[in-house]
Amino acid sequence: MKVVKGGTVSKLLETVSIPKMFHAKQTFSKDMVCPEDIPSLVYRELSKEEFDSRIKPGMEIAVTAGSRGIRNVDVITKAIIDYVKSKGATPFIVPAMGSHGGATAYGQKNMLAGFGITEEFMGCEIRTSMEVVELGVSDTGRTVYMDKNAYGADGIIISCRLKPHNAFRGFVESGPCKMMTVGLGKQKGAEQVHGDGMDRIAMNILSMAKVVIEKAPLLFAIPCVENAYDETCLIEAIVPENIIKREAELLKFAFSNLPSILVRSADILVVDEIGKNYSGTGVDPNITGTFSTPYASGGLKVQRTCFLRLSEVSHGNTLGVGLASCITKAIFEQMDTEAMYPNCITSTVLRSAMIPVVVATEKEAVQLCIRTLNRVDREHVRVVRIPNSLHISEIMLSEEYYEEVKNHKYEGLEALDEPAELIYDEEDRLITPYLGE
Repeated sequence: MKVVKGGTVSKLLETVSIPKMFHAKQTFSKDMVCPEDIPSLVYRELSKEEFDSRIKPGMEIAVTAGSRGIRNVDVITKAIIDYVKSKGATPFIVPAMGSHGGATAYGQKNMLAGFGITEEFMGCEIRTSMEVVELGVSDTGRTVYMDKNAYGADGIIISCRLKPHNAFRGFVESGPCKMMTVGLGKQKGAEQVHGDGMDRIAMNILSMAKVVIEKAPLLFAIPCVENAYDETCLIEAIVPENIIKREAELLKFAFSNLPSILVRSADILVVDEIGKNYSGTGVDPNITGTFSTPYASGGLKVQRTCFLRLSEVSHGNTLGVGLASCITKAIFEQMDTEAMYPNCITSTVLRSAMIPVVVATEKEAVQLCIRTLNRVDREHVRVVRIPNSLHISEIMLSEEYYEEVKNHKYEGLEALDEPAELIYDEEDRLITPYLGE
């Protein structure tokens, strides 16, 4: 694709005025577990009789690690590994991420390294493979698979994050049950879970998780939940027979801690950076409103959305760009279809991988969104800018919001300065910093 700065598209956009913007602080519930307290918390949880008694000296125990950018995931994982070692057992880590990492063993191990999960830091082996064993068939008719290394262990500990999913709603969503069926199922298992479509995935996860609980050597799950600031706020171990019931209860807690863009609606959303470390779809639609399916809803109500950059740890996986109105040439040129397509082929959700309008610069991305708005007075356009979908305690808003924020229309939202022109460098890259940087 030929994307040229200074061509016809640039000329159509060059006179589009971008509104002044101001910094704003969003305040949410702040309950959290300090990172330095995580090892002792994990130790207390696992020291409880119902968990401690399951770990025997000499056992080989698989500990899962996923593909999401979970806060403190390296600290949590190492704390679990260290506890297992303290009981005289031998732990090893299994990448549990379905078809992510390009659906290759190397790619999945590389993703873990990006999160600080390495053999050197963890002090144990990482056994990475796409080989699976068949556990059985669920009552929804789906074949249940499990990572061969994990199944061959004497026990499995499911470590993961528990949160609302970005493409469906169900009794359980993104948590231990999904980790057991999609994550540990590798590419073949993920394909089985998603194969009936996103309107049935919640039912499949639930029914397939029951097979895993019955057939696999599970010791327990130990999910974490994050607060609105992307900070760990809960870590709780769960015995296998209680996983489904307790996960559903904790899902409600996770929903209550979900952050949001407090103005609720906008004409344009500008996302500085997208990536797999923020969400499976580059951004979390529970925040941005950019859902890839009709089976989930929420987030910001917005007419146009632009993505400006891709995170380095995404390694070319730009899955989620199809949810934007436009992206930059910089993102487009980093696209690695070998990293992107295995996931969307497996999930059967193609929209996330579709290529939107591509423009030459970050400034043009914002201008294109403004230029193509419908039924909006461009002199009074409402723009929201966020650094990414995980860190939204500080955002930027266009001057159209200023008086409303100053007059306390939005609970929890505070103006930090006055509206000013956005700053771009010589390559029209948006460089106005956030005040917290």
